Amino acid sequence: MRHVIVHHVTLAAVGVLAVVGLAGCSAESTPPIGTVRPSASTGGTAPAAAPTSGGGPGAATPAAPATGTGEGTAAGDGTGRCTTASLAGGTAAGSGGAAGSMVVHLTLRNTGSAACTLQGWPGVSFVGGGDGAQIGAAAGQDRSSAHPTVTLQPGQTAVAPLKIANAQDYAPAECTPTAADGFRVYPPGSTESLFVPASGYTACSSASAGLLQVQALVPEGQATD
Repeated sequence: MRHVIVHHVTLAAVGVLAVVGLAGCSAESTPPIGTVRPSASTGGTAPAAAPTSGGGPGAATPAAPATGTGEGTAAGDGTGRCTTASLAGGTAAGSGGAAGSMVVHLTLRNTGSAACTLQGWPGVSFVGGGDGAQIGAAAGQDRSSAHPTVTLQPGQTAVAPLKIANAQDYAPAECTPTAADGFRVYPPGSTESLFVPASGYTACSSASAGLLQVQALVPEGQATD
């Protein structure tokens, strides 16, 4: 009987040691939760986090900087653009031009009661036939010309030099000469036009014969041509 009891105690001790050994192996092979085990491919360094900016696909968009005031800034000088209804068109003598062409000044005068602005190139074409029908091609734009924003007080005038080539320099079949009654003028940014009467000009009905080239509007007295 004594021999049997000792045998059971020995087996129990062996079982306890086995459980402790297994627990130790398990604790050694399983890292704590949240730990990244280094691998041979990373050289012992944990992988870097993906960038959140830099312009690649999925990159985060940087937040817009705060303005500090929450208020916008007014554009320009606060005046409105001149409308066709507040303008009167006309012509004035220009530089006279060179051989084969002449230069006249198209004028736009502010007839309103408040200041307004003009900026850029007016749309210009010959008209005739007594009914305002356009003749030939519209004026090309001289993009090299100065194009400031012109502020017109009531009664002030802006000027756009207009170069007009001689229709007689084109073959009749290429030009198809036609007497003009004047010009149709669109102020910059407007879809409504003005009729500017001007007699004595010969236009070309053919759109392939471009006779007109216009510069941008400048304050009266500042045109160079």
